[in-house]
Amino acid sequence: MKYIYLDNAATTRVAPEVLTAMTPYFCEYYGNPSSIYSFAGKGRDAVEEARAAIAGMIGAKPEEIYFTGGGSESDNWALKATAEAYVNKGKHIITSAIEHHAILHTCEYLEKQGYEVTYVGVDENGMIRMDELEQAIRPDTVLISVMAANNEIGTIQPLKEIGELARKHGVFFHTDAVQAFTHIPLNVDEMNIDMLSASGHKIFGPKGIGFLYIRKGVKSGSFIHGGAQERKRRAGTHNVTGIVGIGKAAVLASEKMEERMAYESKLRDHLIDRVLAEIPYSRLNGDRTNRLPNNANFCFRFIEGESMLIKLDQKGICGSSGSACTSGSLDPSHVLLAIGLPHEIAHGSLRLSLSHETTMEDIDDTVDALKEIIEQLRSMSPLYEDFVKKQK
Repeated sequence: MKYIYLDNAATTRVAPEVLTAMTPYFCEYYGNPSSIYSFAGKGRDAVEEARAAIAGMIGAKPEEIYFTGGGSESDNWALKATAEAYVNKGKHIITSAIEHHAILHTCEYLEKQGYEVTYVGVDENGMIRMDELEQAIRPDTVLISVMAANNEIGTIQPLKEIGELARKHGVFFHTDAVQAFTHIPLNVDEMNIDMLSASGHKIFGPKGIGFLYIRKGVKSGSFIHGGAQERKRRAGTHNVTGIVGIGKAAVLASEKMEERMAYESKLRDHLIDRVLAEIPYSRLNGDRTNRLPNNANFCFRFIEGESMLIKLDQKGICGSSGSACTSGSLDPSHVLLAIGLPHEIAHGSLRLSLSHETTMEDIDDTVDALKEIIEQLRSMSPLYEDFVKKQK
């Protein structure tokens, strides 16, 4: 069966060029980069080359890039280590109501440790309420953490404005850029970002590797204790193959970012236009234009999301009903509830996330399949039957 893969926000395949770049470091240049002998030099050089390349893409210095095991670890590090380092200033943190669970669950952990967290609301498009954000800042606020772009509905946040606000009040600003890194332009200086998290497997790189940018001057203790790797802040033997992989994937993605953004936006808009025009009682979630180029998120009334995903899968189409990290949960998306959707509508959500490998034919085939599936599911829905009767 031909598969149409439209779940690139959950993960991507490893690009052939990335795998080729990684391969020598499995069996040929396998030395521990922390060792002093020359055989280890190849791995050490590769790690620093990737570090410098990634730093250049976000306007950072190489020594401000720390490699981690992925986006969730980077988020945990940014919040926990900053909270601990600045506990004498205060124990108040601000985040948004639509963050990834790597942020929300870390905040819940910190609340149990005696910290206070303010969850700022968003508007109907998922845009953070800037007035509410400023009002939430207190003398004991140490950190604001707001994601660059939402992993479910794709809305891009006003990072520069948030960064300026944080700088004005002397508060550090962290952004979870897992969905945004190399998908949209990011510059830590222009946007006043003090910490930034990203992951390799969202950009056609390998799983199990990410990085955290920490601006020079931001205090942050060791997150993993042990050896002296990552300037004594994150112990553990370097994942050289993973680091090479994320470095190569980032280079490839950055080189053609503008071209890819235009291509994906064209496909995304075609998908949105067709769904909204041809499938009754459907709605787009997130901002219509200020969204990630590869993201489309819909709700279909009188439809249960899991049934829709199963039927799409039977047709060889891969999508999701929200974040892959919450698959199996019976609760509706916290993001959709935060933008004001009632439970019964939020349960009928579908996220389709494209890539540069997606074709217009894939989009049209998917919409055609969706129309058939939704019509079939609604024909079995007592709620839809009652709705139609009332309309008559």
